[in-house]
Amino acid sequence: MIAFVQGPVAALAPGSAVVEVGGVGIVVQCTPGTLAGLRQGEPSRLATSLVVREDSLTLYGFADEDERQVFELLQSASGVGPRLAQAMLAVHTPEALRRAVAAGDEKALTAVPGIGKKGAQKLLLELKDRLGEPRGTGAAATTRPTAAAAGWRDQLHAALVGLGYVPREADEAVAAVTPQAEAAAAEGAAPAVSQLLRAALQTLNRTR
Repeated sequence: MIAFVQGPVAALAPGSAVVEVGGVGIVVQCTPGTLAGLRQGEPSRLATSLVVREDSLTLYGFADEDERQVFELLQSASGVGPRLAQAMLAVHTPEALRRAVAAGDEKALTAVPGIGKKGAQKLLLELKDRLGEPRGTGAAATTRPTAAAAGWRDQLHAALVGLGYVPREADEAVAAVTPQAEAAAAEGAAPAVSQLLRAALQTLNRTR
């Protein structure tokens, strides 16, 4: 079990990062929110979860231990594998998922690609006693690290394609949330990719 990786970020890709550990580059699969907090050439520390399959070893990386624990707890529900668990964390923070499950919020779960109404209902039942009660009391508990203003479009587009949408759909969704990102930039804040991703998914769900 690899509990974490620590070292400079050697490379960044739409769905992964390469962290140099002892002269070895380790590929770590990450959500857009986690990637938004990384910078190439700068030090990093990611909590990790190793998923072992007959034909592969895949290391998933997270901004903190809470996110890693939720990733593993999500997979304890029937029908939830690492890809769907990661998709859930790409759309919602751990705290947002706890709030959704505690409140029985089907809409929040169906915002995740691959989860329909029946699937959401089943997940709410299975996860109710596993994720625990919400820990935060304010909006900050569901806020992810922000991304640099110059790269939010590419990160958002890559995240949508990674979640299964075709490039054309991703382009339309990026265009739909651009005013929201520009408004944040006008106030001096870097657009938060995770918040834009949630808004983009809502746009895509309305057009389907």
